Amino acid sequence: MTGSDVTRDGVQGPRRGRDAVTGAGGGRRRRRRGRGEQPVVPEARFSSYYGTPILNEPTWRPLDIAGYLYLGGLAGASSLLAAGGHAGQRPALARTAKLGAAGAVSVSLAALVHDLGRPARFLNMLRIVKPTSPMNTGSWLLAGYAPLTMAAAATDVAGRHRVIGAAATAAAAVLGPAVATYTAVLLSDTAVPTWHEGHREMPFVFAGSAATAAAGLALAAAPVAQAGPARRMAVLGAGLEVGAFRVMKRRMGLAAEPYGQGVPRTLLRCAEALTTTGAALAVCAGRRRSKRLAAAAGAALLTGSAALRFAVFHAGVASARDPKYTVLPQRERLEARSR
Repeated sequence: MTGSDVTRDGVQGPRRGRDAVTGAGGGRRRRRRGRGEQPVVPEARFSSYYGTPILNEPTWRPLDIAGYLYLGGLAGASSLLAAGGHAGQRPALARTAKLGAAGAVSVSLAALVHDLGRPARFLNMLRIVKPTSPMNTGSWLLAGYAPLTMAAAATDVAGRHRVIGAAATAAAAVLGPAVATYTAVLLSDTAVPTWHEGHREMPFVFAGSAATAAAGLALAAAPVAQAGPARRMAVLGAGLEVGAFRVMKRRMGLAAEPYGQGVPRTLLRCAEALTTTGAALAVCAGRRRSKRLAAAAGAALLTGSAALRFAVFHAGVASARDPKYTVLPQRERLEARSR
């Protein structure tokens, strides 16, 4: 039976002489050379049937799941910004962040349920508590976090029950970092090579991306005089996002290749350019007290964060299609251990 080779250059077609030989002529042939005898049969190479993928390609809808990743990060980081604005007597900033967190997590849940197909499938994940499952843990996290953001936003808009609102704001801020980063753990826990190989740095990348998105929303909607914490979050988030992503790509080796090809490559270039430009504009907006610059910075940061999440999603799907991203990193790790 013939197969197709998996190499660093991709899946190659059938090669002559790869048919299994039966009978007396079969088996492994060796040539005697005395000491230091070497086998003349080449090392076996992996072949996949007809070049088909080893892994099943993720069936998630790009708009639903990539949007879910993006909006979850925006919501989680906005809750932190809301708590900071509430504690620092910046009511306009706090209200913007509270409304942003409530709206983002609501749309994020809607996108998740839409991808699942039926709301009952989300509720079924709450039938058990399984800390070792990122999906189950994330479902419980969202179930507790979403009502808190809505309570915080509702009490702020209504101007009533301020004690309840303050408590909900603080509780949402406690859960916010986990909401912003648990999706990185969710992706890294899969067998998809480009997602799994980046498991060390992916939470930091998502944390930085969430921070830039939340800062962008606040810069676009809140008064310039109260947006100081958002400007600082934009600069710190941009540095963390860009720096962690570069470290991740350098460490991943071959599995990082899909990030440099096709749609992911274009999205990542846009994401880096928009994020760094947005952070620079945020600093300029603070110095000049310019609402136009702040709005431009907010739009750049929001768009850059979304481009990063969509790039990560599409790169993972591309790596699942090609067997070399599954086979060759495993083979290299085995060879490194044997040495």
